Amino acid sequence: MKKALCSAFICLTLAACGVGETNSTYSRYDIGQQAQVQYGTIISMRPVNIKGTSTVGTIGGAVAGGAAGSMIGGNTAVNIIGATGGAIVGGMIGNATEQAITKDTAYEFIIRKQNGQTVAVVQSNENHFRVGDNVILTVTDGTTRIQLYQ
Repeated sequence: MKKALCSAFICLTLAACGVGETNSTYSRYDIGQQAQVQYGTIISMRPVNIKGTSTVGTIGGAVAGGAAGSMIGGNTAVNIIGATGGAIVGGMIGNATEQAITKDTAYEFIIRKQNGQTVAVVQSNENHFRVGDNVILTVTDGTTRIQLYQ
């Protein structure tokens, strides 16, 4: 039973560790969607921290902790106390684990578009953008991505 609970907790925690979002990662729902295209130049950029999520890890930790805590004390009121305490502690551990695993770094790009408007876009920088680079901005359903314009 304990091995099963530990395995469930580990699986739920790892489920929260999805692949990070990048400017070249799309969901299957993005396929075939039309995007507005604009052109601009990067005038400034800075690294930023992306806060981790806290969903699956909290729930998984609470469930696993509650189940493990309920095994304390046989069939008495101590079970309820153990289950409650285990759920609280498990939820806290699961939450902290998920946040640590899902936090990331990205860049905030300040871009002057050809029409003179200035916008900020936060995304990864696997394309090694630099200040002065000409870029294409694609906007789909409120999501803006930039790519190098050559």
